Amino acid sequence: MSDPTEANGTAGEAAASAESPGGGAGRRHVRVVLVDDHRMFRTGVQAEIGQTEQTGVEVVGEAADVDQAVTVITATRPEVVLLDVHLPGGGGVEVLRRCATLMADTEQPVRFLALSVSDAAEDVIGVIRGGARGYVTKTITGTDLVDSIFRVQEGDAVFSPRLAGFVLDAFASTDAPPVDEDLDRLTQREREVLRLIARGYAYKEIAKQLFISVKTVESHVSAVLRKLQLSNRHELTRWATARRLV
Repeated sequence: MSDPTEANGTAGEAAASAESPGGGAGRRHVRVVLVDDHRMFRTGVQAEIGQTEQTGVEVVGEAADVDQAVTVITATRPEVVLLDVHLPGGGGVEVLRRCATLMADTEQPVRFLALSVSDAAEDVIGVIRGGARGYVTKTITGTDLVDSIFRVQEGDAVFSPRLAGFVLDAFASTDAPPVDEDLDRLTQREREVLRLIARGYAYKEIAKQLFISVKTVESHVSAVLRKLQLSNRHELTRWATARRLV
């Protein structure tokens, strides 16, 4: 894999193109870092939105896990980070925690927009509580994603329509949600596998959906069963259903 801190194109050329009167983006320009553990997805997003002269978006770095993300974001100081929720090393929430000082910078704040395949309420609420300015799913079009990036750069909160309700419900409540210590033992990826298992997906189907191997799925399931002290997938399904995770 290429150096995650390597910028895609030169900043000077990208800025000049974005400010050209003939460019589709006019004078809009935003520096973005892509954080996602699937290289093919990052490549697709880069191809879709990274034509700076048309979109005004300059992709200055990429990362595939939490440690890489923190390193690249700290080094490049982008205006916006497109952040996957499920990442090796602790997930998007861990990236947000470790970049809290960058988000709080009043001179040059780094803002985060979650971009994930997951539409689960706990994922949405988790990253918003962590400091992300918005959450959109990977079904979003390239045009809408570019628009969302610029809105986040300007300080707006952006959500896919269905997901906004999760946030409103969570923050409208005066009572803090109860802490589920059992669920907190699981990593973000383990939670995702748990949810798919509980929905009746076969291991091969889960592997295809999450772009991982069947063996990796089996390892995650074993870890979930061990951490939750469950014996089989039937008990796991009952456990997840009782907590409304399905």
